[in-house]
Amino acid sequence: MIIDSHAHVVLPIENHIKMMDKSGIDKTVLFSTLVHPEKSNNYKEFITEMDKLNQLLNNEVNPIEARLNALEELSTSIKQHPDRFVGFGSVPLSYSPNDPKLNEWIEKLIKQYKMKGLGEFTLGTGQIQLLEPIFKAASDYDSLPIWVHTFHPLSLKDIQELFLLTQKYENVPVIYGHMGGIHWLQTIELIKRAENAYLDISAFYTTYALSLAIKEIPERTLFSSDFPYGDPFLNIQAVERHTISQEIANRVLGGNIQTLLKLQI
Repeated sequence: MIIDSHAHVVLPIENHIKMMDKSGIDKTVLFSTLVHPEKSNNYKEFITEMDKLNQLLNNEVNPIEARLNALEELSTSIKQHPDRFVGFGSVPLSYSPNDPKLNEWIEKLIKQYKMKGLGEFTLGTGQIQLLEPIFKAASDYDSLPIWVHTFHPLSLKDIQELFLLTQKYENVPVIYGHMGGIHWLQTIELIKRAENAYLDISAFYTTYALSLAIKEIPERTLFSSDFPYGDPFLNIQAVERHTISQEIANRVLGGNIQTLLKLQI
């Protein structure tokens, strides 16, 4: 089974299904989005969507209403194709530790929306500590996996701070999105030291990063595309090219995330 462990809602959703069929992907872990570059018809419209994305990546905007709308969009896509999609649910970063509203939000994600984890979390540099209430809530709530964007604008110091949280909440699986960007080498070294840390390969900075990750942590490296920003078919080819056995390729392409999320075949 091939499972894309990280992609975003693309509209119309039928286009995503067609892409999965052509690429040989059985399931996709879908994440909500407030940005839809696939709907752009020209350069100006695309730049407008990318400006929104940059604001989100820097945690400059956190619109609750828009986040709820995106969550409904995600939930609808999963309900339309429950055999092809599962989801991770986003959580605002405005909650303080032990805030009952945070627990209510997560309870709604898991029970009402049937989400398998929390994320994607996008933060600006120096903001990693905003995640601690999320980590504590995930730890208390059946060890929910957390997916964190670790590409730009995060610095190496930010990634190291994220690793401290990963160690502190050792029962919480933490997925380091996009391999740490230019800090991929240090990120791989950190993840080797924590059994609850996982590496998402989408937007890998260089094929050296991909091949080293597969060699060093084959049981915790996760195939992903970040679709529509990446091409799932090309990432599948890259994984197959840089694995030394079919057994390891099967792990990376689907087995690892299937085990982590307890997905049914």
